Amino acid sequence: MLILRATKKLRDRIGTPDLRAGEQSTTALGEWYATRFAWRPDVLLLVNEPTLLPILLPLAPAATALARAADRIAATMATYGAHDAMIAAEVEQMRTRRIAPTTNRSVVGIMTEFTLLADRSRERELGDLEAWLAGTPCSPLYRTHTNPKNAFMHQLSLHRQVQR
Repeated sequence: MLILRATKKLRDRIGTPDLRAGEQSTTALGEWYATRFAWRPDVLLLVNEPTLLPILLPLAPAATALARAADRIAATMATYGAHDAMIAAEVEQMRTRRIAPTTNRSVVGIMTEFTLLADRSRERELGDLEAWLAGTPCSPLYRTHTNPKNAFMHQLSLHRQVQR
């Protein structure tokens, strides 16, 4: 199950929380946080909780945002070298999706920083902006990794080791 912990301004667009008590993420990558950039057109920012990897995609149409987010997560996994079997397993787990309020203030703070950085670089294409943000050093990662991209790649390598 994919749990998307969305800010209030995003939940107003994609729907109310529907996470039930006791439900937990079943994806290998854990929970994702999300907000929206109030640009024209609106952009959805996803941030992986353990690695802080940002993913960007157009929000419209909001009704299909969660399904498209799952597809975009799978594409990002492929970009960073995840094996087809891992991607297929993750896609299968993401078929069930739940919306929940945010709980981790550190991740919300990182989303705020990404928003400020992205606002200053809006002229970039979304893919270029996403890659640039993924290379941005984030203070929660200073103890282990230099940036979200490295943390995400490390997470993928750990998953490969567990699968062997």
